[in-house]
Amino acid sequence: MYLKHVSINGFKSFAKKSELEFSSPITAIVGPNGSGKSNVAESFRFVLGEQSAKGLRAKRGADLIFNGSESVSRGNKATVSIILDNTKRIFPYDFDEITLERTVYRDGKNEYVINGSKVLLKDVQELLSCANIGPTGHHIISQGEADRILSANSKERREMIEDALGLKVFQYKKNEAEKKLKKTRENIEKVQSLRREVAPHLKFLERQVKKIERSIKLREELVAVYSEYLKREDTYIAYHCDRLKLERQEPARKLEILKKQLIHAKEVLAESETDAKSKELVALEEQISTVRSERQTLLRKSGQLEGQVSFLERRIRQAQEKSRSESDAPVPIGEVKKVLSAIETQVDKALQSDDVAYLQRALSDVVHTFKKFIQNISGTATIDTSSEEEELKAIAEELRETEKDIADVSAKEESLTAQYNELKETIEAESKESREAEREVFRLVGEQRECENTLNRIDAELSALERDRQEFKRELQEAVTLIGSAASRYFGFQIVQDGKEVTTEEIALEDRSRQRQRQRELEKMKIRLEELGGVNEDIEKEYKEVKERDEFLIREIADLETSVEKLEKLIGELTDQLDEQFVTGIDKIGAEFNRFFTLMFGGGQAKLLRVKPKIKHKKKAQDEFGNEVEVQEEVEDQEAQEGIELQVKLPNKKVNGLDMLSGGERALTSIALIFAMSQINPPLFIILDETDAALDEANSRRYGDMIEALAQKSQLILITHNRETMSRAGILYGVTMAGDGVSKLLSVKFDEALAVAK
Repeated sequence: MYLKHVSINGFKSFAKKSELEFSSPITAIVGPNGSGKSNVAESFRFVLGEQSAKGLRAKRGADLIFNGSESVSRGNKATVSIILDNTKRIFPYDFDEITLERTVYRDGKNEYVINGSKVLLKDVQELLSCANIGPTGHHIISQGEADRILSANSKERREMIEDALGLKVFQYKKNEAEKKLKKTRENIEKVQSLRREVAPHLKFLERQVKKIERSIKLREELVAVYSEYLKREDTYIAYHCDRLKLERQEPARKLEILKKQLIHAKEVLAESETDAKSKELVALEEQISTVRSERQTLLRKSGQLEGQVSFLERRIRQAQEKSRSESDAPVPIGEVKKVLSAIETQVDKALQSDDVAYLQRALSDVVHTFKKFIQNISGTATIDTSSEEEELKAIAEELRETEKDIADVSAKEESLTAQYNELKETIEAESKESREAEREVFRLVGEQRECENTLNRIDAELSALERDRQEFKRELQEAVTLIGSAASRYFGFQIVQDGKEVTTEEIALEDRSRQRQRQRELEKMKIRLEELGGVNEDIEKEYKEVKERDEFLIREIADLETSVEKLEKLIGELTDQLDEQFVTGIDKIGAEFNRFFTLMFGGGQAKLLRVKPKIKHKKKAQDEFGNEVEVQEEVEDQEAQEGIELQVKLPNKKVNGLDMLSGGERALTSIALIFAMSQINPPLFIILDETDAALDEANSRRYGDMIEALAQKSQLILITHNRETMSRAGILYGVTMAGDGVSKLLSVKFDEALAVAK
């Protein structure tokens, strides 16, 4: 026996604890009307998890608790427990007995317990589904429900038969899979929505990162260009400085010797000449030397001023090139939209007026707005070079004054030289004695002049190199600002041309115009780098985080889509399995139904038919006058699930439908179908509540024979008034109710009673 024990305490009319033992295949519960015997069947529904208060003949949970009487106070809770045998491990618990208990309290709270442990209703349902039992179904037929299977529609009848065939577990799995599938699709939509939300920001970050990448690439190119430029410039300056300093040593040394020799020669000449002309010649020579020194000073000053002018002109030119580059820069779209909005407002106002003068003013305002906009954006792209231009103007003016002074000094030098030459010729003509001394002085003066010219040339070149060195230092500082420490490593940069490393001599002897071209290219690259902006690590970090999140969402979508495919495949397999087992089960139930039906009625025939539900379909037809009209017809819904219809034929009686059966015939038919369903997949126990109430004596005997056959496969609990049915029971429980309104149990075991009687 799978059902071993039931305990009822405080449930409906069972105010006190009542226990029922089920040690016989058939147990009958009898008693007068109103004694509470049907409450026993409902207690089974209750403990097995019934959630419908209507199915328990109540309006709410508190109605299931004993409500009290004149002599007995009401209870605060109702508890029902059953003990099921699990020695064959029907249930997935490693216990020989399963104790299932349910308690309801006055506040409506329910409590479920399995073997002393509190569980959820879901756990109870999963446990019972292993044995194909539940609070409702074919194994618990309450009073008046026997006819329900006949009055149900085809869809409801299919659900009852699926329950009887044990297909609820498949249906449960299918429903769970469909819920998961729906949830998964919702999750896919949520994830896709998240991707759509983050997509614009990701595209913006991608553009910023690409801009940063271009900036980094340009910076790398700038490092190479800068390194080559600085290496060439430094090499050129160092090489020529060393060369000029070395070249200057010999003329400087020679000049010092000439100065000493000239002093000595002048002393000799002074001793040999005492006349005024000789003194005048010496005075002219000293004046010429002073004038030449002054001219050299002015020439050096002119060279310095020319270098400053060249430097300022280059700075102004670079600023102008940068201004022209920035003038072509894109205008912010926000500024354009503001101008467009202002123009649209002016035009709309003008279009609403018929005054020509007002239209003319509106056109003038539009033109003025455009001019102001262009003036604003042009103004933002112009770099102010006024201070440099003022400085250049002042230096240029000073340079012109210096050049004028040089011209004056040169003229004075020429005049003094002419006087000197004239006086020299006179002295030569007058004095033959001092000719040798004078010739020595003249020779020394000429050589001194050549040395001075050479030194002046070298000093001018060194001055130009010094200007280049200052420009180089400024460029190096700017390089450190732009490319960082890479600028300081320029000296180790290898310049390769045509597969060979360029030598120092080749760098030093290169035409300076090519280096100036490199400098212009360098300035253009710096302008482009400034337009692109610097490297923003926060942007790169944010882009990486957003990109990783987007990739994670893509993987999530892929995983969810894979889950959808698996769930759809599982649902398809469960549906095929359900349909296959349902078709096979229908054939078996149909055969048993026909057998029980012929046994009940002594002949006849009964069938179960699988039918598609019908739907109304509109179509066009012609009436008797040939007019086109719209008519409705019923057609099978091919996409819907099949339902079950009953077809019965009574012996010696023509019946066209279930509605034509009498009450007794309907009872016999429903009993036959219920017993047939129970034969295919026998439940552990079956509870029948007065299903034999409408049977006469002859049919009661047939009913008794069938329940004895049914008891071979399932344990039966019968609630009955029928004596024939009582006689087939091994244990008989009597339910009585005294004036206190409390149901009480009396029990009789027929085997023991028979033994006592004998």
